[in-house]
Amino acid sequence: MKKLIPVFAIFTLVSCSEQPAETAAASGKQTIYTTNYPLAFFAEQIAGPDANVEVIFPEIDGDPAFWEPTDQDVAGFQNATLILKNGATYAKWMEQASLPESIQRDTSKAFASDYIFVKEAGAHTHGKGEAHAHTGTAFTTWIDFQQAIWQAEEVHAALFELMQEDKKGIDERFNSLAGELDVMHKKLLEIGRKLDGQPLVGSHPIYQYLARRYDLNLRMVHWEPDVVPDEKGVDELTKTLVDFDAKVMIWEDTPEAESVEKLEAMGIKSIVFNPAGNRPENDDFLKTMRANVAALGELVWPKVDAPAVEAPTPVESRSVEKKFPPKLKIEPVPKTVPEALKE
Repeated sequence: MKKLIPVFAIFTLVSCSEQPAETAAASGKQTIYTTNYPLAFFAEQIAGPDANVEVIFPEIDGDPAFWEPTDQDVAGFQNATLILKNGATYAKWMEQASLPESIQRDTSKAFASDYIFVKEAGAHTHGKGEAHAHTGTAFTTWIDFQQAIWQAEEVHAALFELMQEDKKGIDERFNSLAGELDVMHKKLLEIGRKLDGQPLVGSHPIYQYLARRYDLNLRMVHWEPDVVPDEKGVDELTKTLVDFDAKVMIWEDTPEAESVEKLEAMGIKSIVFNPAGNRPENDDFLKTMRANVAALGELVWPKVDAPAVEAPTPVESRSVEKKFPPKLKIEPVPKTVPEALKE
């Protein structure tokens, strides 16, 4: 029998405010719980501001993938109308909790056969969380924007079933979101081609899908943005650079100034590509991703030469009766995974 395990209080995302989960039940609205911020953002965008649903995402200090909820908070998920899961072994607490299968939607199931398996990664912590390692299935699926479109499409399909009264609006809002993601996807494909194998270092082992889709020559270490690396951390990077002449480190968030200085002394530039698994402090998902793409773009285009951002191209949607995946231009996952991502 599955058990319930510990977390923090859950809040709803309503007009940029945070309210107790009980508010949704009291209002009579259907509740949609999500396991990370990208899925919450997709659900809110596709459902629209006037929907009779509440999108509920936890207030978490650290990585939502390693969140440990309390029994009371798990009860909120159990009583939800719909649970949007990331899949790829994300939100590991769900493996130990008793949740109705009928209300769960795995948003990455369309590309489950293409998950990346990470063999080895050292243990570390995020915020106040317990020490953990990024071994097993890589789970930051949405920073491959083609996969993000597929995940948004699964959210669209779930809401299409839930909100029968607003099918047209759901389709239109999904088209808009998918179009935004597709613009960034195409931009990153172009950036990857122009980088042409330039060595890059990721500060954290979370960029596997980004590297594979956009053909980035990327190796990853274990540096935290809010922790200045000690001698062990510097040694890890130094060993990586022995046969890998990287001049850029990609951070998951803004690093400490001292960390940036240490890298600059080694001839390495710092840029940020924030996966936004948790809610960003100031921006929303799309704004954060646009900033990420711009940061990578500056490696190949100086700011004055950067190409203008094109308008999103409408993306044909589907009804729930049609077979997944949707009628989008689907680009195959690269057949080979860089050796650095398998380690």
